Amino acid sequence: MKIYLYLLFSVLPLTFTPTSNLRAQAATDTTVSTEGLEFTDIQPETDSISHDTVQADTVKAKVVAPATPASNPEAPKTLWSIFLLGFLGGFAALIMPCIFPMLPLTVSYFTKKGGGSRANAIKQAFLYGISIVVIYVLLGLAITLAFGSDALNALSTSGVFNFLFFLMLLVFGISFLGAFEITLPSSFVNKMDEKSDKGGFTGIFFMAFTLALVSFSCTGPIIGTLLVDAASKGERLGPAVGMFGFSLALAIPFTLFAIFPSALKSLPKSGGWLNSVKVVLGFIELAFALKFLSNVDLAYHWNWFDREVFLSLWIVIFGMMGFYLLGKLKFSHDSPTTHISIPRTFLAIIVLAFVVYMIPGLWGAPLKSISAFLPPSATQDFDLSQGNFGSQTPSSTTKKKYAEIFHRGTPKGFDPYYDYDEALAASKASAKPVLLDFTGWNCVNCRKMEANVWTDPEVSRLLKTGFVMAELYVDDKTKLPEQEQFTSKSGRKITTIGKKWSDFQATKFGTNSQPWYVIIDSDGNILVPPQGADYNPENYLRFLNSGIAAFSKK
Repeated sequence: MKIYLYLLFSVLPLTFTPTSNLRAQAATDTTVSTEGLEFTDIQPETDSISHDTVQADTVKAKVVAPATPASNPEAPKTLWSIFLLGFLGGFAALIMPCIFPMLPLTVSYFTKKGGGSRANAIKQAFLYGISIVVIYVLLGLAITLAFGSDALNALSTSGVFNFLFFLMLLVFGISFLGAFEITLPSSFVNKMDEKSDKGGFTGIFFMAFTLALVSFSCTGPIIGTLLVDAASKGERLGPAVGMFGFSLALAIPFTLFAIFPSALKSLPKSGGWLNSVKVVLGFIELAFALKFLSNVDLAYHWNWFDREVFLSLWIVIFGMMGFYLLGKLKFSHDSPTTHISIPRTFLAIIVLAFVVYMIPGLWGAPLKSISAFLPPSATQDFDLSQGNFGSQTPSSTTKKKYAEIFHRGTPKGFDPYYDYDEALAASKASAKPVLLDFTGWNCVNCRKMEANVWTDPEVSRLLKTGFVMAELYVDDKTKLPEQEQFTSKSGRKITTIGKKWSDFQATKFGTNSQPWYVIIDSDGNILVPPQGADYNPENYLRFLNSGIAAFSKK
């Protein structure tokens, strides 16, 4: 079944899943959250974490009996994934009805304007391609300058922005389905078109600008989705890099066809298939939007967007896409089709196979291939594999702090603590090391680790029997009791559980990425070098065993 998913995501470049796969396939790529990131001392009278635990110099915490950590390959640059996403998005935009028909017209324009000189036509085509790149990169830089890198980082965990992203992508999806078109004011577009009649580089630049404006109804949703993803990854140059990849994919075909105009004959003719591409992307935008709504639901504990609700919506959306590809579902603006092409038939097979793959998830099937993007398995109300026909409740007989809040995010079968001090006390009582898991409701890579590594039988056994586990959620929005709130050095008040653990992670361990696994002893000393996501169960086992060995030497 994984091959179905691979083929689906290869054929449909701008989908929610490729966006996430780019994240998930990075072996150690982590989800960054800066909610409450403040390097500060936590005041002992207002927080349960002792002052000596969180002093700034504890970033250099003593490593007791260092052991060889699990191999953790260097994380690939997040900017590369953003660039690749933008590049794929650019090719998706190229086959949209607003751009594809302009290829022969633009190439013909340069050929004629070159005055019969092929060299001159090629030169102008290169200038045109460079202009496209410059225009979109400047747009990406403007986004960064307008919001700033700190604001872009905050988007990944902000409930308000996640909900706005959901609404924005919902509107984009409905637009692609044909309900309306998102266009720029015609007067502005006409003025830019007039300036494109000027000669020289200025005319070519405004001609490229006109292309960007005229095609906005098709490229706008794709660009919006790309910028949302770049912003949620929190990279300072993310929007600019994404726009560079997007514009490069647009510029290359225009330039190459101007150099080799005879190749235009090999292109398929414009027709109804272009609109079909647009509709398919509309379905995918709707599926993409649901992830952002799920993020808000988890962080604010609305508890109505559970795993089976999410899956039901995805099954319906991708099912409708499959029937659309088969011609069984039509929209008012679709062209009549007398037959279904072979490529469209195979794409329908892949999509409907993906739907069949998801159906068992309604009754608790793990769906490991997409589990990183679904709500946690603990939100599943009906799970045949666990004999669980109601909401999951903590299995421990001991009442744990915050358990009523976070047990919905804990993988089934595990019973961690959710408070640092309680975990240390349990470690002293049981003579076991503590595994701190800095995680988040919106952390895609955390879900992938839990679904693909923690489910390994040996890893699962070791986690349950060899450690006191503590899950600390850095993006939770639950308000702290008044007596536990404190003010950071910057003057910002730490008022939520998420801010508390985010500040603690950054102060004590010098990082604020998730997932982040730290093995400590009963006094809070780091036993082995911490590590982030590592999707190889054998590597993770070595990491866990090294922590147990270091603890036993004390």
